Amino acid sequence: MPIQSQIITYIASQPESKQSELQALHRLILQVKPDCKLWYSDGKNAEGKVVSNPNIGYGAYTIHYADGSTKEFFQIGLSANTTGISVYIMGIKDKTYLAETFGKDLGKASVTGYCIKFKSLKGINMEVLEAAIRFGFEAQN
Repeated sequence: MPIQSQIITYIASQPESKQSELQALHRLILQVKPDCKLWYSDGKNAEGKVVSNPNIGYGAYTIHYADGSTKEFFQIGLSANTTGISVYIMGIKDKTYLAETFGKDLGKASVTGYCIKFKSLKGINMEVLEAAIRFGFEAQN
């Protein structure tokens, strides 16, 4: 199944309240970076075991491991979780940057080194979230 179809199926599989918010975030991320590479992961490893929530990825950057190996991965991730939605901003070297730069103005969200987690978009300042997403794309370029 093409990635775009997997993304549509994933969003449609969510409860109605999350569907509309995931769709709004999907559109926002694509407005920020219209031609970005799309990713989809069902959250299962090679053996078919669930190891994470399914997620949609946007953009691409290269992870460099200590042993010298590399792996391509998404820059921005989007995922439904049991209590709401997570937006992942990957590849940030300073693990305090997201919280210090966007946390206080973001609204009702918890912010870690690379994850912005919230129950609903109703409590989120969308301009600040968009700025964090823009930063995530630009930080890797």
